[in-house]
Amino acid sequence: MTIPRFDPGPRSRTVTVAAVLLISLVTGGWLLERGTRSGSVKTRAEAARLFDEVFVHVYRNYVDSIGAPMIYRKAVDGMLYELEDPYTSLLAPDMLGRLAETTSGNYAGVGIQVDVRDGWMIVIAPSPGGPAERAGIQPGDRIVEVNGRSTQGWTHDEAQRSFRGRAGTSVALRVERPGVPAAMPLTLVRRSMHQSAVRRVAMLPNGVGYIDLDAFSDSSERELTRSVNALRARGAKSLMLDLRANPGGLLEQGLRVADLFLGPGQRIVSLKGRTPEASRDYTDSTAQRWPSLPLTVLVDEKSASAAEIVAGALQDNDRAVIVGEATYGKGSAQTIIPLGDVGGLKITTARWYTPSGRSISRRVSRDEDQADDSQPEARKRYRTSSGRIVFDGGGITPDVMESDSAHSEGIANLQAALGRKVSQFRDALTDYALAVKASREVKSPQFTVTQAMLDEVWKRMVSRGVVMDRGIFDESAAVVSSLLSYDIARYAFGPEAEFKRRVAGDQAIKTALELASGAVSQRALLDKAMARQKTQRAENEE
Repeated sequence: MTIPRFDPGPRSRTVTVAAVLLISLVTGGWLLERGTRSGSVKTRAEAARLFDEVFVHVYRNYVDSIGAPMIYRKAVDGMLYELEDPYTSLLAPDMLGRLAETTSGNYAGVGIQVDVRDGWMIVIAPSPGGPAERAGIQPGDRIVEVNGRSTQGWTHDEAQRSFRGRAGTSVALRVERPGVPAAMPLTLVRRSMHQSAVRRVAMLPNGVGYIDLDAFSDSSERELTRSVNALRARGAKSLMLDLRANPGGLLEQGLRVADLFLGPGQRIVSLKGRTPEASRDYTDSTAQRWPSLPLTVLVDEKSASAAEIVAGALQDNDRAVIVGEATYGKGSAQTIIPLGDVGGLKITTARWYTPSGRSISRRVSRDEDQADDSQPEARKRYRTSSGRIVFDGGGITPDVMESDSAHSEGIANLQAALGRKVSQFRDALTDYALAVKASREVKSPQFTVTQAMLDEVWKRMVSRGVVMDRGIFDESAAVVSSLLSYDIARYAFGPEAEFKRRVAGDQAIKTALELASGAVSQRALLDKAMARQKTQRAENEE
């Protein structure tokens, strides 16, 4: 039988070809996705050929012209993204430099901490002993010029970059001070600086020494040792180590800090990776530095990485009472691999486990019907050296849960009411605090925020375009009063006055103080914590 031929003509032929091309693209893409994801590419050679073929087609035929280097870079980014690991990434040179600066604490600059308010740089505090402090710069000063350039509208990053530079170079500033009519010209010489890992050391009531450890940089163990010894010389009977908002840092420093409080044979952490060098058990081999010093550790949801390693090691070995909120839940370790001018690769090489064997990695399910590990029933139980129950997943769970939920709720409600005007609200607070400093109307750090002060904040908010219901503002009076009191104390009396006011309203510190006061040993402190934990559970069940 002869099948008749049909000539569709030029137009029909074009449509047919287009249809065939469309089908080819659609089914080809489906087949490619199906092939790669189903594992039909079985060998490295096959995978390399597939990549080369795709690369050539994209380079030659993609609708937009893309250079070969950019295609390779996008391929690398895609590869790392598909690992679904937020801690593995390619770091640009500037990011790698900032990371190195953070972990070492070393930089060259003038030693100054600023914030941006009303579009201007306001000094939070100069670094002790740095060029800025020696030049007389004070909290509340407004830096209006840097090297002859107005700083109005600068971002925080721009401000920081202007202060950093090569040691020995100078930077010219013009500084305005509340209550002083004329701007002050100052020239500061940049020098090598070290950002201390210990943010604050203080003696709290009842002989409780307090240390705020900001990060695990290469000097953390040394600075912490010096700080504890200084507190003991001042009569400290117990120690409170604040790891809240500590993002971690160097694993080695986390090990050394834990080592200070643990004894020979006590495990600190176990790392498990694919390679022999990535897998290792770390066990203390030296005697405790301060065995008779009861220890309380404060943590929150921003305590991560090395901070969690320390908290987990001290908790599992019954060497500290952990107080606060559940930590971040980062149970992995990363290695930095330099890549020359490109920057560096930060890659997860191991997962770590506490001495009791638990992983504290926070696992959040993508399936809404499946419970995540924030719920106790979804978490496995482990036991500390003395038999206390601790949990895996969801970060380090404190022995005593404590947070100022009312204050946090008040902050959240105020932010919701302010919407996008939060920064203008903060500008109004700082502006009024600086006005109070200039007027010298507040005479003592123990001042009380009055209704007249709150009314003045309201006026300054309205003048900045903040529109919200006055009733909501009045309902938030306690929160606004706290925030205003911190700003006034900082700018009028200095960082130490601000810290004391914050401590007075810090629920976690107050709870830790109650536990530590009168506890003559770590065992006594643990017993008090367990009693409080039992009370908390009973209250939650009611």
